[in-house]
Amino acid sequence: MLEGRRCVMLPYVGPRDLKGTLAAAAPLMRIFHTERFDAAISTGAAIATAALPLAASAGIPATYIESVARVDGPSMTGRLLQNVPSVHLRTQAPGWANTRWKLCDSVLSTYRSATRVRPARRHRLFVTLGTIRGYRFDSVVDAVLATGLADEHTVWQLGETTREDLPGAVHDYLAPEDFTRIAASADVVVSHAGVGSLLEMLALGVHPVLAIRNAARGEHVDDHQDQIAALVNSLGIA
Repeated sequence: MLEGRRCVMLPYVGPRDLKGTLAAAAPLMRIFHTERFDAAISTGAAIATAALPLAASAGIPATYIESVARVDGPSMTGRLLQNVPSVHLRTQAPGWANTRWKLCDSVLSTYRSATRVRPARRHRLFVTLGTIRGYRFDSVVDAVLATGLADEHTVWQLGETTREDLPGAVHDYLAPEDFTRIAASADVVVSHAGVGSLLEMLALGVHPVLAIRNAARGEHVDDHQDQIAALVNSLGIA
């Protein structure tokens, strides 16, 4: 998505990662005070709590667009930033828009489901669990194994969920070009219900099977993936 664009990489900042957020402040301040920008825009997560107030303090118009996954209300990042008057707020969910949170178009609004004919053979399966650190997702791996569909042709991208009992090709992470090639050529894609993974699939014309991370099982910081899964199911695009 950012091919050919100028990018500055910062160290990984995890969900609700106070230490990582504070560590990102110094390089962000250098960038904002040594270069010219027309706007600063973020959809979160924790990095936005440092980036947007710093941008605003440098005279750069700053806007936070809440993740499309937040159907029922703002995230922790959103709740923190709504206390910073200099940061403009946008939501993609009409149900909780108000005078502080202005409604904007959803990134999902242009996608439609369409029928595609696949070859008459055993389905090739791609399972991707995203790149979030500190959270395993064994429940979906076990569920896929229980279907009996995984075989030597299955490709797994597991992130933190290291396993040694899987058939097929197993990867912790994939280079972007490899991810794109494998996802586009698979007959069935099972993905965790992360917004980044979802948008990547939709951009490739893939209708994914979404697996929801559950906070009670220690699979994520909260249950916002329930919200995005329900939304895309209602739209018929996953």
